[in-house]
Amino acid sequence: MEATSEPLLDAKSEVTNQLVDFQWKLGMAVSSDTCRSLKYPYVAVMLKVADHSGQVKTKCFEMTIPQFQNFYRQFKEIAAVIETV
Repeated sequence: MEATSEPLLDAKSEVTNQLVDFQWKLGMAVSSDTCRSLKYPYVAVMLKVADHSGQVKTKCFEMTIPQFQNFYRQFKEIAAVIETV
């Protein structure tokens, strides 16, 4: 497979999905079937995304705190780029 240096998306690319809603909450896993004491913090994220036809789909996932911090930083960087377009 040959590598390419061209970007996957540029400012002229057509966006086919739109972020409608973004919700998150901090949680703490305290136990599971196999472990009595986890004390494991996590972030639960729910995204609502509309496709080109307007149909809204919900995507839910969980991240560790460091993963969420990285996700948030990337989201802010994307927002800064979008503001310049």
